[in-house]
Amino acid sequence: MEKGEWENVNEAPAKIQVNGQREKKGGRNFKMARFSSSLGARVILLLPLLFSSLISFQLASCGTTVDFLPGFDGPLPFVLETGYVGVGEGEDVQAYYYFVESENNPNEDPLMLWLTGGPGCSSFSGLVLEIGPLIFKREEYNGSLPNLILRPHSWTKVSSIIFLDLPVSTGFTYARTEVAAQKSDLKLVHQAHEFLRKWLIDHPKFLSNEVYIGGDSYSGITVPAIVQEISQGNEKGIQPSINLQGYILGNAFTTRKEENYAIPFAHGMALISDELYESLQKNCKGEYIDVDTKNALCSRVMESYNEVISGISFSHILEPNCDWVDTETSLRRSLIQRHHGKKFLNTRLPALSCRTYANFQSSFWANDDNVRSALHIRKGSIGKWRRCTRNLPYTEDIPSSFEYHVNLSGKGYYRSLVYSGDHDLMVPFLGTQAWIRSLNYSIVDDWRQWNTNGQVAGYTRTYSNRMTFATVKGGGHTAPEFKPEECFAMYSRWISKRPL
Repeated sequence: MEKGEWENVNEAPAKIQVNGQREKKGGRNFKMARFSSSLGARVILLLPLLFSSLISFQLASCGTTVDFLPGFDGPLPFVLETGYVGVGEGEDVQAYYYFVESENNPNEDPLMLWLTGGPGCSSFSGLVLEIGPLIFKREEYNGSLPNLILRPHSWTKVSSIIFLDLPVSTGFTYARTEVAAQKSDLKLVHQAHEFLRKWLIDHPKFLSNEVYIGGDSYSGITVPAIVQEISQGNEKGIQPSINLQGYILGNAFTTRKEENYAIPFAHGMALISDELYESLQKNCKGEYIDVDTKNALCSRVMESYNEVISGISFSHILEPNCDWVDTETSLRRSLIQRHHGKKFLNTRLPALSCRTYANFQSSFWANDDNVRSALHIRKGSIGKWRRCTRNLPYTEDIPSSFEYHVNLSGKGYYRSLVYSGDHDLMVPFLGTQAWIRSLNYSIVDDWRQWNTNGQVAGYTRTYSNRMTFATVKGGGHTAPEFKPEECFAMYSRWISKRPL
């Protein structure tokens, strides 16, 4: 998700309620627990600096199985586990996750760690809005808990998936201290790496499964760095060894210059005229990001461009532009006043027909006390849950992930799938094609159609560095949200090493 979609987040308090008991950093019980749990964290973080050797350490059980979810009718027909894993100095970041076991053969099917973009969007988006086994039932909100139903094209049909809330202050992940609450690209990378090794220690039955790292949107910056750090950790002998096989990215930020390709994309999609496009090219010379105020001609023509595309949905140019205000208090007041025959004018809600209606449902579902209890959320750990956080204090210290792709390609044994919904104006497929092309690898399977149900689902090309690029015809910024059946076919073929 682009930054314009983020929402405010409440930083975690220094003291929290854990299982009904206030956790005090100065207390005897806290010190004992902290000593035993943080020792492993320090070992795994310092080991690469000290020596390369095989080690092992114990981790207390970090997850709990969820059999029932409020809003879903009956017991869950799949294995869902939720919980926290402590990462960072003193394990002061408590990283929350949802784990869904493969519905096919969990003993042999691949395991994927999934991070939603933002930065600051909860992996709940992946679980319920994109690739997981649940989806909100499309029905008008009436003040009761939104209902969940099964998604027929869940990627958990062919793989186990860990949906991880990172960076800290995202979703249900919280920090115990102000220092731990600091966020950056590299901090996220280190925390995700540490999380996965600790999670595998607690789930040894998955140690031999093939592992992939996946994400979309802003995760295109951090996922390749996570893959590289895991790879380097394996080479240094850090245990447990992770059976890393590759990564998957959707409509992913990479060079941070993707916006430059929005102009030719908009022209190709008939959103701007030939004359305006020619003027943009002439006066801006291909650089449309942070236009220099000294370039008055470029600034003026960019104003014309922004006016022409106003009202277009950037996430999918063919979808209605459904702006709305996520204000739970206002909505509840609105419902009360509506029932008393009054009109409340200050609340703007998405239409039921809008795809963003599910985002709106998410907030009410995840902030319900019964839901939090079912998900085993620690009381007092966060305030209001938000799907995405706006204006998240965050340091972007990975200027581009391109070099990580270069390094991983050079190893020659990691597979990658990079896909683009071809109607996305946020991260246009033209920009993704450009950086893939600049890797300079030869083509082993040239541009061709890939199909689902006898219809063209997109186009694909495979390179000698084991990278597959695919477009999803009619897909948007989070392609599985718009084309679930097609994206499931794409993923299930690729993850099982079949051609698209």
